[in-house]
Amino acid sequence: MRGSHIWPVTLECGDLVLRPIRYRDRREWTEVRSRNTEWLAPWEASNPAPGGALPDYRQMVRSLNAQATQGTALPFVITAWTPGFRDPVIVGQLTVSSIVWGSAMTATLGYWVDESRAGQGIAPTAVAMATDHCFRALGLHRMEINIRPENGPSLRVVEKLGFRDEGYRPRFLHINGEWADHRTFALTSEEVPEGLLSRWLRTRPA
Repeated sequence: MRGSHIWPVTLECGDLVLRPIRYRDRREWTEVRSRNTEWLAPWEASNPAPGGALPDYRQMVRSLNAQATQGTALPFVITAWTPGFRDPVIVGQLTVSSIVWGSAMTATLGYWVDESRAGQGIAPTAVAMATDHCFRALGLHRMEINIRPENGPSLRVVEKLGFRDEGYRPRFLHINGEWADHRTFALTSEEVPEGLLSRWLRTRPA
């Protein structure tokens, strides 16, 4: 399956909208990231090459769009309808990456959410929306999420959604300037025959 058949796509649930990241989102995206620098820094991916730097916004979007075209990624921004705004505002980002077709049919998912919106169910709802899309629309079989053991908020997201803890991966990814240990969580399509979003909405706290 090629990227033209899987992207672009927009997913909606209540006030939450996952849509493709765009070049023209730069100002709003940068403002949200700037406000959340301290909140996100401990979990921020970094470049292990000597003197290496992360791509700037335009380079990031270009790379993500290229991956989407190749059918290996789904780069969303998480947006929400908010009183006082004409359009949904950016409250985070979610990327389905490392999509592998063939006999694997698997992908990895990563996300971040504006600190001011944390605890409102945005992250688990967005993860459930994207996972259902991958399982039902794309036919993928397995979704994986890798989380730092110290990242309590993200650990609570996978716990709420029922992702299985598949174990400890020492020095797995370069995060905030060093090789960092992670825990791997996963879910297969057979484990949520009714859909992950449906299960989450049914069981989430009022």
